[in-house]
Amino acid sequence: MAVKPVASAAGSTPLGPAANEKDAERLRFIEEMTANADAVQERVLGEILARNADTEYLRRFGLGGATDRAAFKAKAPVVTYEDLQPEIQRIANGDRSPILSAHPISEFLTSSGTSAGERKLMPTIKEELDRRQLLYSLLMPVMNLYVPGLDKGKGLYFLFVKSETKTPGGLPARPVLTSYYKSEHFKSRPYDPYNVYTSPTAAILCADSFQSMYAQMLCGLYQRLDVLRVGAVFASGLLRAIRFLQLHWEQLAADIESGALTRASPTLGPRGRGRPHPPRPGAGPARGRRVLQGRLAGSSPDVANTKYLDVIVTGAMRSTYDARILQRRAPDGCYFGINLRPMCAPSEVSYTIMPNMAYFEFLPLDDSDGGAKFGAGEWSRLVDLADVRVGGEYELVITTYAGLYRYRVGDILRVTGFHNAAPQFRFVRRKNVLLSIESDKTDESELQKAVEAASEVLKPYDAAIVEYTSHAYTKTIPGHYVIYFELLHKEGGGSSAGRVEEDGVIERCCGAMEEAMNAVYRQSRVADGSIGPLEIRVVRPGTFEELMDYCIARGASINQYKVPRCVTFPPIVELLDSRAVSAHFSPVPPKWSPHRSA
Repeated sequence: MAVKPVASAAGSTPLGPAANEKDAERLRFIEEMTANADAVQERVLGEILARNADTEYLRRFGLGGATDRAAFKAKAPVVTYEDLQPEIQRIANGDRSPILSAHPISEFLTSSGTSAGERKLMPTIKEELDRRQLLYSLLMPVMNLYVPGLDKGKGLYFLFVKSETKTPGGLPARPVLTSYYKSEHFKSRPYDPYNVYTSPTAAILCADSFQSMYAQMLCGLYQRLDVLRVGAVFASGLLRAIRFLQLHWEQLAADIESGALTRASPTLGPRGRGRPHPPRPGAGPARGRRVLQGRLAGSSPDVANTKYLDVIVTGAMRSTYDARILQRRAPDGCYFGINLRPMCAPSEVSYTIMPNMAYFEFLPLDDSDGGAKFGAGEWSRLVDLADVRVGGEYELVITTYAGLYRYRVGDILRVTGFHNAAPQFRFVRRKNVLLSIESDKTDESELQKAVEAASEVLKPYDAAIVEYTSHAYTKTIPGHYVIYFELLHKEGGGSSAGRVEEDGVIERCCGAMEEAMNAVYRQSRVADGSIGPLEIRVVRPGTFEELMDYCIARGASINQYKVPRCVTFPPIVELLDSRAVSAHFSPVPPKWSPHRSA
């Protein structure tokens, strides 16, 4: 029986009716937090400053135990990761003194790369898992408002752990979702009828990505009539799962028909002991034949009961997929909000900031400087959570319980509205990022470094790169980077041009570029399989002049025109593709290991 709608502040649509009293309690929590956003923010900042008053970092700036906003904003600087690297490195090397946080740092969450190509190490503390779990607990009550009956079935989610390492001081360093899946919060989670997965925890935690995918797919197909929702972290992950099914459907159907794994798995159990669940009506040969028949009919197996897809669609992926989805996104170091309208189109997704998660400030994007680095005299430009304006674009700045203070995340957000007194934001882009397929983020300097590596390969052949640009290609599974090169063959071209084409030189350029990419890209290529081989498309001479003419014809200033280092506008991509004379792919994956620093 539905519970009446939860009261909401004037001007906001109340959340409800809740599916049950437990959901009603969680929806009331959302309403209370968002209705009192500014007061909650003031309390959060006070708690963070009080508990960390004796840390080396806060003492350095002379706060003297002050916990009010005015003192904090007057004395604490706005910082980037590079500013904090010395302190973070000390912690990573084993210094257990209260440098950033009064509470012990329990592990590092790894994020996108630094300017040196290494992963960022974001310090965290154990209680952050509680805050993360709290945010997760709010998602299903919201979804239940739109899709009834989710307690009557299961979710087929493709969830994976990624490689992790230890710092010199012995602390784990791993991606945020790997940290969560390996925590007791996930492994020992209480039974919740609204959050039952088809995948056993052992399959999710399997380090072998093939075995993990196979086991999760097998269990999902076996229980396919119970599946009410299908998901992955990113849309590309779900597409990889579909591609996996296309490649391995015969073996999966055979295993379902026999009721046992025919593929040995040292991680999941020996041959013949991999039955995902005890037999049930409809299992065994008949079910295996239905999977087989569905595949032969040219479609995926019947999941007719599925009500929605749950994936993240951002960046280059957003223009490719048009599913109705539940999205959620976490920037470096902090989970911050939820989508209160999960059935909207991907292009309309906004996140309502939960003000209890951290202390949030916002740097307005000024067209004159694009949010560039600024000094102490301009710290006052930062805006509090309750003071942002609808339509404004801001760079997110966070202060966390784990010891990040006025940290520039690098996410650019646009305010789309408010729920009660809490603003709702749409993710616009990652600052300075040119290319991104999934969790990878490649900026202009990294791309330039990779192009320089390709130039070195071309030098012995008397060839040079005249101009270049790039595109994140997501129409294949997985997506991949496409680099457009216009080449100059010295000494009039002649034999050197043929040698470049015939000797596999451009393929070696692809490999050199991949080797020069950051660690996140290389892990995605080697270990995760979420990015395909880099492609270079060689365009005919004069192509980039044509590109300039096209842009000027559309209103660009001839005096200020610069070649775009990444293109997304379809007519420009079509122009470049129409001038391509050859395409080349990286023949082998780049080198990568969890213990390699760069």
